[in-house]
Amino acid sequence: MVKLMAGTTHRIFFAFHNRLLNSKPLFIHRTVTSSFSTLHHKRVGTHSGTFHCDEALACSLLRLSTPFSDAHIIRTRDPKVLESLDAVVDVGGVYDPLRHRYDHHQKGFEEVFGYGFVTKLSSAGLVYKHYGLEIIAKVLQLDEGHSHVRQLYRALYRNFVEAIDAVDNGVNEYDIAESPKYVINTTLPSRIKRLNLDWTDSDQSSDRENDAFHRAMTLAGGEFLENVNYYAKSWLPARSIVMECLAARETIDPSGEIIKLNRPCPWKLHIHELEEEMKINPSIKYVLYPDDRSEKWRLQAVAISPTRFESRKPLPYDWRGLENDKLSEVAGIPGCTFVHMSGFIGGNRSYNGALAMARASLKA
Repeated sequence: MVKLMAGTTHRIFFAFHNRLLNSKPLFIHRTVTSSFSTLHHKRVGTHSGTFHCDEALACSLLRLSTPFSDAHIIRTRDPKVLESLDAVVDVGGVYDPLRHRYDHHQKGFEEVFGYGFVTKLSSAGLVYKHYGLEIIAKVLQLDEGHSHVRQLYRALYRNFVEAIDAVDNGVNEYDIAESPKYVINTTLPSRIKRLNLDWTDSDQSSDRENDAFHRAMTLAGGEFLENVNYYAKSWLPARSIVMECLAARETIDPSGEIIKLNRPCPWKLHIHELEEEMKINPSIKYVLYPDDRSEKWRLQAVAISPTRFESRKPLPYDWRGLENDKLSEVAGIPGCTFVHMSGFIGGNRSYNGALAMARASLKA
């Protein structure tokens, strides 16, 4: 089933992506009245003025859903106009999914995604919570109850939507008092923020503001669909591979701390979560896999957590920074090619050589 899904995902993904890029939403000015109710398209409202990533993504997601397919977007803060609309996101002070109201700014709002997540939702998370399953199922052409759809629903929240919720609600990524060592301004919320009209622009009209919001919707929705595509065709098959390798770990080495991948795949996305699910103890220290650019083998030390660079057990200190014959001489293992200065990765010309390096590292 994974192979079938991966093979068809590209075609479906590009159909959705092209629809998102080519169907510019109709923006109706703030003076809109209920006379527009005769239009076939549903009308989705969000606030005018400066926009953020959460409502841009929320509007894009609604327009990808069946009930609000290609809905008209109305940007206003007029309560009477908002009340007349089919759905409202990020404004209005109401969360009521039965009425399709998805705001998160009101006092007492504490809604979370569920499944153990504790981050308070933004308008993006609210819309995703109610329509994410349907959208993913449509993209993959599977039933909403399919196990792959359910897995991707949680994975996409964890790896894409939750950060948008957290940033919009002012939740710090780390509970530390120190300032970060560097600044990251390339996140999706940062890029969408820069699409707002600059204060130096002489033309601050609603038309220009709405055009900018359309670009923000296209950016947010496009990246969401790209993530659906990636997690369906790459993340999900890799999870199955890593699970099988973890189950077979003791056939590689009696310690159970070394696993072997017969083909390279994004194993780092899964290993910590699967270790917990499969109750693996002791934890995996090294992963062996073939170099996809040659017939050589790599061994990589597993990081202490998915968000940290430090390894659980780096390769030996006296190997680091050495290459080829010098490294083989110091390690006492033939065929060594390199070990990185930080000790997180190394290589050997053969699988047996890479395995010998991992075993020696365990004992070091």
